[in-house]
Amino acid sequence: MKPSTESTLAHRSRLRSGAVVTALFLLLFSATWSPPQASAPDRSVDGERLLEDLRILSHDSMEGRRAGTPGAERARRHLLEAFPERGLAPIRGLETQTFTFHDPLTGDATEGVNVLGMVQGTERPELFVVVTAHYDHLGVRNGDIYNGADDNASGTAALLALAEVLSEHRPAHSVLFVALDAEEIGLLGARAFVADSPVSLDSVIVNVNLDMVSRSEVDELYAAGTFHYPFLMPLIEKVAARAPIHLPTGHDSPDLPPGDDWTMASDHGAFHEVDIPFVYFGVEDHPGYHHPSDTFENITPEFYVHAVNTVLDFLGVVDREGEALLERRLGLGDAAPTGTFASAEGALP
Repeated sequence: MKPSTESTLAHRSRLRSGAVVTALFLLLFSATWSPPQASAPDRSVDGERLLEDLRILSHDSMEGRRAGTPGAERARRHLLEAFPERGLAPIRGLETQTFTFHDPLTGDATEGVNVLGMVQGTERPELFVVVTAHYDHLGVRNGDIYNGADDNASGTAALLALAEVLSEHRPAHSVLFVALDAEEIGLLGARAFVADSPVSLDSVIVNVNLDMVSRSEVDELYAAGTFHYPFLMPLIEKVAARAPIHLPTGHDSPDLPPGDDWTMASDHGAFHEVDIPFVYFGVEDHPGYHHPSDTFENITPEFYVHAVNTVLDFLGVVDREGEALLERRLGLGDAAPTGTFASAEGALP
């Protein structure tokens, strides 16, 4: 276990030494992998940079990123540097959003911090898609570091990769990228964001939440949420038909066995509680789930890059149908049958 009081210089030295191992990992990976074809030829995420961000966020020096710890602060510093580098602007002047919670281990009042960024839309900038991923994890327990590579360094690194593409190919609607804190202790960062949102909740089209998207031996990424918001199903089906991975729906029905209904399993639950539609992208539980073996070396890199490009495609389809989706969302007081939407052949308009 790395001491919490290590100097920034020593921290950077360890990251550099780890980069040698990562370089070999990426070299072997690139020898057998070619970038997946995105929905539009020039619009796919940078796979090598995506993996490097995941390696950094799940490094031992982050000490498992438990909310309120120095490890979480190190991860947050990386995000605060990376957000503007990837083209994100503050959300109405805000780069962070702080909130207070009581540490479940110590009982002390502790500060949580969400990291905020935005790509402004070109046509309807006053309407928003909110893309979320929590950057916290379990920290250090009994001397073991719970690195949380898949849970959820993977979703957080994906935020950066998606932001980079969308800042270069700006969508019609604005996209908020929110790296949330304290998910593991009750979706606290998400609930803080919803309770004090920097934008009107009535202007939010949909929440797209990424939590555990880098590890699947069967190339399977679930898109949950269509049970509650069936008008989203045609969009998922469109993306699934051309995705390089399997994209089933499900895990969102209250009649499922305990643990199989993911409706409140991650930060999208806070949006669902205020009737904001969500799609939650995530994999099934695996042997590394909430275990010290959830490390960078145990992800499935090719699947991960394909998964993030699939989410990119979905964001493009949502952008094409933004107004129709918002109208359907604001009419949720009436029974909303599954709808069909106009063709959305490109990843982005």
